[in-house]
Amino acid sequence: MEQDVKSKIATYQAGVRPPSQPIDLAGMDEEELVSLCEEMGEPPYRGRQIFSWLYAHGVNKFSQMTNIPKGFRAKLEEAARLEILELDRESRSLDGTEKYVWRLRDGARVESVRIPMRNVNGVMRWSLCISTQVGCAMGCAFCLTAKMGFIRQLSAGEIVGQFLAARRLLATGERFHNIVLMGMGEPLDNFDATVKAVKILTHPRANGVSAKRLTVSTVGIVSRLRDFVSAVPGVGLAVSLHAADDETRGKLVPVNRKWNLRALIGECRELPVGERRRITFEYVMLRGVNDSGQDAKELSKLLKGLKCKVNLIPWNPFPGTPFERPGDERVEEFRRILLAAGLVATTRIAKGADILAACGQLADPRQIAENTGLTPP
Repeated sequence: MEQDVKSKIATYQAGVRPPSQPIDLAGMDEEELVSLCEEMGEPPYRGRQIFSWLYAHGVNKFSQMTNIPKGFRAKLEEAARLEILELDRESRSLDGTEKYVWRLRDGARVESVRIPMRNVNGVMRWSLCISTQVGCAMGCAFCLTAKMGFIRQLSAGEIVGQFLAARRLLATGERFHNIVLMGMGEPLDNFDATVKAVKILTHPRANGVSAKRLTVSTVGIVSRLRDFVSAVPGVGLAVSLHAADDETRGKLVPVNRKWNLRALIGECRELPVGERRRITFEYVMLRGVNDSGQDAKELSKLLKGLKCKVNLIPWNPFPGTPFERPGDERVEEFRRILLAAGLVATTRIAKGADILAACGQLADPRQIAENTGLTPP
């Protein structure tokens, strides 16, 4: 448990007036909650009960924890709080995608996207795209979030809180089939909070998703890839590639100047991702930049022998950039070249583009306006 939590509990035990800043239970894992209960004089299983109430049931009031004694609930009311994300704005796309803008305690805003899926029986299921930072420091040229700049890290509670808040908006009987950390921010640039959040979301008693149903997307922070895969084995890994040569990738993805393709792909070849898993390489396609047949051949060579799949993402437009989206025929030609080279390749169907909810379109328009003078619709 973090030291500030311990000190607050120690103050409470000493009979001093509860601290002005109550303990935020949001984002605490099961071990921390067990320790919290023990330090408050309660048996360890109370921590496991609270964990279940927080994450499996998603309660937002201590009074709803009906198997917790009233006396202990009263203590929790004094010493702790349940941080709940406030829904600032909700938008619905023509294709059924829903974008949520969450207002955080300090007034910052982050976005999550609920994406519709249907299984073979026609039962509605959903994927949820979650943010890990307010803004982003990676500076990718084709991404609207990058124009916000980096504002701050999200806590584990704020990352998990997006899932809990979005789950409350599901209809009875619906659930999230997949969770993807592909929203605002670079997850591995917020390593500790991301790992903690992923462990909570995939915990068997959290009623989130299994590890194989959660994917984390990274621009390629080479120094943290192995640590991440080791910390949360079984979780899907998606690496944003976007070019097969260093010159082009360096212009699109500035982090390539620190870790070039040789370093990135070399590390990916050595990652212990498991025999049944493939690394996904995301490739945003930009007309006349990285979408030629020669680009596809170079990408095939780069990834040869690597257990992976390529997800082609035709660029999702937004105002104020020089890029253009390639035509469907060009995208399909590119994909056929990859398939002929023996790679697994798919094309992502854009959803939510009409409400700026598609890949690369998430951003706080207030911050964009402050940084660039542009105001996204």
